[in-house]
Amino acid sequence: MSSDMSSHEEPEERPAAGAAGAAGAGGTAEAEGGPAVPERRAAGSGWDWRRPELVMALVVAGLGGFVLAGTADVSAASSTLGLGPRFFPVLVGIALLLIGVCYAADVVRGGRGDPEESEDVDAAAPADWRTVAQVSVIFLAFAGLVDPLGWIIAGALLFFGLAVTLGAEHRLRAGALAIVLSTLSYLAFVKGLGVSLPAGLLSGVI
Repeated sequence: MSSDMSSHEEPEERPAAGAAGAAGAGGTAEAEGGPAVPERRAAGSGWDWRRPELVMALVVAGLGGFVLAGTADVSAASSTLGLGPRFFPVLVGIALLLIGVCYAADVVRGGRGDPEESEDVDAAAPADWRTVAQVSVIFLAFAGLVDPLGWIIAGALLFFGLAVTLGAEHRLRAGALAIVLSTLSYLAFVKGLGVSLPAGLLSGVI
């Protein structure tokens, strides 16, 4: 009888042992899960000069400094609103410099961007250097054509080229919008702010 009773009592003790094991496993999981966040932060606190984020921050800050240095010797009469030709380049240069410095400080302190989660984007896919090269060529062409062609024509070519390069399907619509944007921006700067922009081939028309 005692053997029968002990055999009946064993199944009742097993859940207790199982519960204790579950509690132990839960405690272990909590113990392991507790330092997970500090451990991740500690891993992100390390940095070196070869990190892509830091390189990008230094490039942005350097570009801002280059813009400020390039406009330091520019001297011309101010517009009717008191805005000279150095106003917008200096504004852009200061913004780039501040963004680069703040970004570099965040990277040095351990900041690290999380990869984007998307169903349509492959985070492991290589960078599209062809598009980057095409955009760079378009901007360089705009810088070389803005004086002989004028802001409106060169700006329209710039906007249209960027739209096509970035995947615009309706090219006729993209061309029309490019002309409208370049014309409106020219009128806003020249007529609205009094800032002189090259008219180029349209110097006798507008």
